[in-house]
Order: sequence, then structure tokens, then C-alpha cells
Amino acid sequence: MAEENIYVKKQWLKSYEQGVPEAVAYEDLCMPEILDRTAKQFPDRPALIFQGTTISFRGLQDMVDRFATCLTAFGIKKGDAVALLLPNIIPCVAAYFAVLKIGAIAVMNNPLYSDPELDHQFNDSGSKVLITLDVLAPRMIALRPKTKVRQIVYTCIGDYLPTLKRVLGRWLKKYPFADVPATADVYSWKECLAKYSPNPPAVKNSFEDIAMYQYTGGTTGVSKGVMLTHANLSKQVQQLEAWFPKFTKGTEIMLGALPYFHVFGLSVSMNLSIHMAWSQVLIPRPQPVPLLEAIRNFRPTFAPLVPTMYIGMLNHPDLKKTDMSCIKGAFSGSAPLPVEVIHAFEKATGAVIVEGFGMTETTPVTHVNPFAGGARKVGSIGVPISDTLCRIVDLDSGTTDMPVGQPGELIIKGPQVMKGYKDKPEETAACLKDGWMFTGDIATMDEDGYFYIVDRKKDMIISGGYNVYPRDIDEVYYEHPKVQEACSIGIPDAKRGENVKLFVVLKEGETATQEELIEYGKTKLAAYKLPVEVEFRKELPKTNVGKILRKQLRAEEMEKRKK
Repeated sequence: MAEENIYVKKQWLKSYEQGVPEAVAYEDLCMPEILDRTAKQFPDRPALIFQGTTISFRGLQDMVDRFATCLTAFGIKKGDAVALLLPNIIPCVAAYFAVLKIGAIAVMNNPLYSDPELDHQFNDSGSKVLITLDVLAPRMIALRPKTKVRQIVYTCIGDYLPTLKRVLGRWLKKYPFADVPATADVYSWKECLAKYSPNPPAVKNSFEDIAMYQYTGGTTGVSKGVMLTHANLSKQVQQLEAWFPKFTKGTEIMLGALPYFHVFGLSVSMNLSIHMAWSQVLIPRPQPVPLLEAIRNFRPTFAPLVPTMYIGMLNHPDLKKTDMSCIKGAFSGSAPLPVEVIHAFEKATGAVIVEGFGMTETTPVTHVNPFAGGARKVGSIGVPISDTLCRIVDLDSGTTDMPVGQPGELIIKGPQVMKGYKDKPEETAACLKDGWMFTGDIATMDEDGYFYIVDRKKDMIISGGYNVYPRDIDEVYYEHPKVQEACSIGIPDAKRGENVKLFVVLKEGETATQEELIEYGKTKLAAYKLPVEVEFRKELPKTNVGKILRKQLRAEEMEKRKK
């Protein structure tokens, strides 16, 4: 093997910030136990802050215990799946911990998903209970007969708004509200908390038990349930604590803007805050106005965000009236953050933005730039965090280590690596070999142990911080009666990073417009997956065996945009 010892030697250790360990002495505590400990040590500290309403850690624990009792009364047992379809609001945090507390498996779902997307995830996971918003409840009641979901619990944005804000918000239609029709086995969140005692049955979770099915797409476009264990979740937050030795427990305020239904927000914002006894400022719609408003009102000190959030705030006029000096540290992931944005944000806030890397299959964080000033390398995803091994291997066999600076596939081993994909042994075996996660990303490592992504998974589009898998979109349009062939790619967008462009070959004799096809997609795709452009062609480039060359379409589009 070429220079095989460079990865064994862990070149990156010399770049670690002082105080960051090579290995972590893990506590054998699952996330519900961590919450119980935090509530005992910091009972009166604010845990959740939402639109002026504050819930203490004691109050959060009571809420979690009551809903855990409720789920038990619904018949949920250890190993059963429970679906959550919620933005970042108080019941989202409480319901998640209640599910884990009784040994059930949490299934986080994106509220922007269409019914077919949710239908697949509910059925694949076997979810038996669904917790959602009142505005989504009628749709979910209609969808329920197609799934194994028995009970639906709904909450609304107004459940935890201060009285005046709730009344005015409803009157002025500032917040979404819906009247849910009386239906069998459909309950309100507040009704459930009032009915059940905070005395759920004691259930022993082990590190080996599955805690979550976190759905992700793949190069095939098939949505897969990533099996994350209690060990994955607990050890990840302990790894993150070790990475930031200057941040102590019970001291910080987290800007909870990353969606908690995505593992990035779930681990780095929600779970880390519970572990560190930090207050979370919950932002259900992380647009520039509510983000800047939250910074002015609640003075968060720790801000994990995606590039579109940084860009949106920097380009908004409210930035001028927002003192952002409260932010001690900011974290960026999910997509590359432009260098000019990093410099502009840091100039405005005095914060240090550390870029990192991760994937759903790794809970997700594997790499972060050192937090100490001067150690960061702009453009790099950073170095492997504590207890994380990485290699760059050849693209053909995946067995030969590549020399410093030479590209190959990034593979990762560590306690944050998933157990596998639910009910997909072949796909699990294809990417998980001898404990090594084969990421599909092409990367290099420099002489200091910093890693750089050369090319990401060849087909994935990142739009507004969300992973979009072109095959998902293609399949929808192949169902259109006028479409013979369809192929989608990502095109650059200044605000969202990328948008979707669709190439279409119509069936002979058919005619269609761009607007017609975009409208068709609205009934089957989440909004951020919708094409913004449609190009009609007589034929699409193909290989000798007839496979459409997405890469060539992308190259042609990029060349055209240079002119």
C-alpha cells in the first residue's frame, strides 16, 4: 500500500486544539438518562425557549415522562417505531425523548414532505403512532389507513405561545392554525399531557439497541432507514463535548435553527444542548427575519447553521440592527460555505465559523476544523474528531491507501457509524465493510491531516441545506403520461446553493410546457425538490448500454453558464 502508515499515524492529531483528546472516556448513558441527569443537576435552567415561552429542564423532564406514559398506554413497547412530523417546537423535543425513554424507535420526518414520501417512510419503518402539527393532521388522518399508524397526536404552534401572542397571532393569521375534526384515535398534545402521569414504566435501553430510523436517500434514489443506535447518539454528543473543551455545561445558549428532523440538527443542536445543559432557542422556520430576531431577543452563543442561513442573514437589511457579538462560535455543515461568506460573517459577529463534514450514516459529524483561532483551514472539512479513523482509498478496489494529496474515496470508522440500513443487507454490505463506512465522496488529505472533499457523491444535489437525490425526482416525472425520459441535475443558485433543473424527452406527438411539469411536481414532491427549470430535448446523452449520462448533462449545463 502506498504510504499506508500515514493514516495509522493519525496525521491529524498534531492539528488538534489543546485539550481535545485523541480518545474519549465514554459514559455508558443513553440520551434519556442524560436528560434525567441534566434535569437533576440543572432543574431550573431554561431548557427550551420558544417565542417568549421558557420550559425549564425540570419542566421538560415532566413533559417527557407524561408523554412516555401516554405512548405506553397507546400500546407502544420497546422496539416499536413512532413517527414524528414536526418542526423545531417544544413538543418535538419532548416527544423525541419520550419515545426513546420507553425503548421505542424514533422516526423523524420532514414536514415539507409530500404524502407519497411520508407514506413510504411510515410503512417502511412500521410506525404505530404519529405526532404531528394540527395543520398537517387532516392529511395524515386521510393517509393513516394506508399505514400501520394507529394513533395520531397533534400539536399546534400556539400551544406554547404566550397568551397575548397566541390570540393576536391567530387573529392576524401570523401563525398557522387548523381545527382538527373529531376523529377516532386522534388526540391533542395538551390533552395527552394532562391525562397521563409522569410515571412511565422503567425500560432499560442498551447501547446496542436501535434508537432511530433516520431516512436518507442514496445513489439509487431509494429512501433508506439508517439504523442509529443509542451508542451512536450518546457517543456523538460526548465526542462533540470533547471537541469544544472551552464550552462548559450549563453556560451557553444554542440557536436551534437546524431542523431537528435531520440528524445534523438533532445531534449538534438538540442532543448536544441536552447533554451540556444549554438552553435551546427553537426556530421552526429558519428564515433570515426569525433568525435575526432570535439573536436580538435571546442572545444565543452557539450557532450551528447551514450556508443558506448565513447567506440569508448577511443579505438581509435587519442585519444592520442586530448585534451578533453574543455568538462565541458558529458551526457550518451540509454544504461548502463560500470563503467570502465566512469572512463577512466573522467580520459582522466576531465569531469563528468552523466548517465540518458528516453524513446521516455517521450521526452525522466525523470531521470538524479545529476551533482554536489560526488552526482552521478555509476550504477544508477539517480533521477527524476524537475516536474517528479515516482513510483515503483507491476508487477501484477500495483497499489501497492513497498518498498525501492524492484523491480517493473517503472511508470512516468510529463509534458514530451506523448499525446499517433497515431491512437492506445488500446495501449495508456495499458501504459498510469491516466497520469502515465507504462514503462515496472523493477526498484528499494534506500533510497536516486536514481533509478536502474533491467531489461529492456524483449525483446528489444540496438545495437550501437539504439533500436532494435526483432519482427521486426522475421517478416522479417518469410517471407523467407525456414523459418518455427524465433526468435532473443541480444548478448553481446564489441563495440556496443549488436548485433542480429537469431535462425531459416527451413521448412522440406530445407537447408540454415548463409550467405544466412544475405544477405536476407540486403534488408529489417537497417544495425544495421541485425543478425551477425544465429543458425539453429530443434525446438525452447515453452510454453504450443506454444509461442516461447525468454527468454529461451537468457538464454541458456548467459550460453553457460560463458563456
